[in-house]
Amino acid sequence: MTRRAPPAGPRLLGLCLVVPALLAGCGAEHEELQQWMEQQRREVKPSVTPLSPPRRFDPQPYASAQAVDPFSQQKLSVALKHEARQPNSLLAAELNRRREPLEAYPLDSMSMVGSVNKQGRPYGLLRVDNLLYQVKVGDYLGQNYGRIMRIGETEITLREIVQDAAGEWIERPATLQLQERGR
Repeated sequence: MTRRAPPAGPRLLGLCLVVPALLAGCGAEHEELQQWMEQQRREVKPSVTPLSPPRRFDPQPYASAQAVDPFSQQKLSVALKHEARQPNSLLAAELNRRREPLEAYPLDSMSMVGSVNKQGRPYGLLRVDNLLYQVKVGDYLGQNYGRIMRIGETEITLREIVQDAAGEWIERPATLQLQERGR
């Protein structure tokens, strides 16, 4: 014997009566909310400070119109002629000699890996691009006209020729420290 579900008529009728009653109850809350919002709109007044009127712009004449334009070719050529007349003795000697292979690399890319003495003269061992170079006092290295002045057991001392903030060429000491490899 199979059981049958009771007819859906009474359930449907009960549902139809309960849903409108619930919806009618919700409407009263919205009415109170609407009244409160209207009251707040009436009571609150925005306070916006007025903008000040724009100031009058007075154009100024350009007084330096007759002066030399700082970006002109004329000013550049005058500066180049002035520098050509006063060659720096430090730089002049460096420009007239043949460049050495290690002058193509910056000092940051070089590392001192050791030093040796041959026939009483000290030599430094430099690693550049995974190649080993042997240098002596008087050799040039680095891109700033660096010349080796002294080679010790733990460092190579050199002097470089660089420009200072005023554009003058000056000598600056530099060193390459011995780089010990960690094992």
